[in-house]
Amino acid sequence: MSCAGTGRRTVPWGLVTWGCAVKWQATAVREASRSGDYGKVIELVRQDRRMTQAQLGGAIGLSQSAVSRLEKRGARTYSTDVLAAASAHLGIPPALVGLAGSRPQGHVNGDDDVDRRQFLGGVAATAATPALAASPAKAGPGSGQAAALRLSTSAYRRLDGSTPSRDLSEAVKSHMRLIQSITGTAMGDGDRNRLAAVGSEAASLAGWLAWDMGDHGSARAWYGSAVKAARSSGDPLLAAYQTGSLAQFEAHAGNGPEALNLARRARRVLGDRRPQVAEAWLLAVEALAHAADGDHRSADGALTASRAAAEALPEDPPPWPWVFAFGPEKVTACRVTCGAQLGLADWVLSDDVEALATGHAKQRALLVLDIAAGHLAGGRVESAFALARRALDTGLTYKSGRIVERARVVRRTLTTSAPPKVVRDFDERLHGVYL
Repeated sequence: MSCAGTGRRTVPWGLVTWGCAVKWQATAVREASRSGDYGKVIELVRQDRRMTQAQLGGAIGLSQSAVSRLEKRGARTYSTDVLAAASAHLGIPPALVGLAGSRPQGHVNGDDDVDRRQFLGGVAATAATPALAASPAKAGPGSGQAAALRLSTSAYRRLDGSTPSRDLSEAVKSHMRLIQSITGTAMGDGDRNRLAAVGSEAASLAGWLAWDMGDHGSARAWYGSAVKAARSSGDPLLAAYQTGSLAQFEAHAGNGPEALNLARRARRVLGDRRPQVAEAWLLAVEALAHAADGDHRSADGALTASRAAAEALPEDPPPWPWVFAFGPEKVTACRVTCGAQLGLADWVLSDDVEALATGHAKQRALLVLDIAAGHLAGGRVESAFALARRALDTGLTYKSGRIVERARVVRRTLTTSAPPKVVRDFDERLHGVYL
């Protein structure tokens, strides 16, 4: 599979040279793909790239153990979002992991999942959603458009981890306009529902980018559009997740009562059909809302309930639209954020707390700033600003207004007429920064 000795460089599919492309016909890869063992395809290519499971997991947002389970999954159903992320990172032709062309029904969840799973890369839904098409042959022409648009959105989402949001924002807005244009000419409710789900994902991504740039007004508007599009898709679970995402944004923005109202509205949309992962996640969102409102006791209760729900979740990949697993470690990270908001050092600090700072660089920087706030609440000024400086450097590298503003919040919590050198150095780095 590799291009060793050919003088050619392996590049993502679509730009690969002929000399490398023929190597995709290697017997082991071809047989694994034909049998629907897409985890084996990923394992073979990962090994050929001389990449560890931990390295692949870090690139696509999974733990090493999750990558190991993915590679040992055999000819069973797979999360299309995980397959898309892994294949894109490794440069695997999508057809080899069942994402294009003649996708074998029953290996990747078929158009049942294309309708209720595949179209949103990073949010929440379940197997209770009715199928809109039973097989590729029965799907309308709009399903192909929706699939192509959705994969483009997923590509932009992956770029967010390594690209300043300002560089992505205009491209995502143009992508959103294309989705709206195609939706306007769609024929039939099925195609419009599919395209509305794609539009919901794209609007949510636009909201995230605006938030990262520090533009709360635009972020709020885009998240609201994501909720409306999700409702238009006819999927109550998608609508509930997007409502919960807006709640999460409001909690981080300090609007506790509004965040709590939105989280409760998401619960009402789901009713008794709420999947367990949604319960665990919404409880964590409610904890953030209580922390933003300064309610220590209620935040603690919500976190305790969220952890209990998360510990009871199966180890299998989460249902769409969650791309990444929501487990006890996510609840612990949420507790760190709540503790930073409430000024509770004992909620934030532990020997291994920095191990929670996973995900891409911008996500890690935000959690590191929460950890810095915990050190500051505990009187550890030197440690606090050493961490804050590290996170601020990441914010400046990626031109992240959200990180820079969070760094300013940490700085404002220290009031002294004679700051130590580490604080003066931090002030000098922060002074004059406008993103």
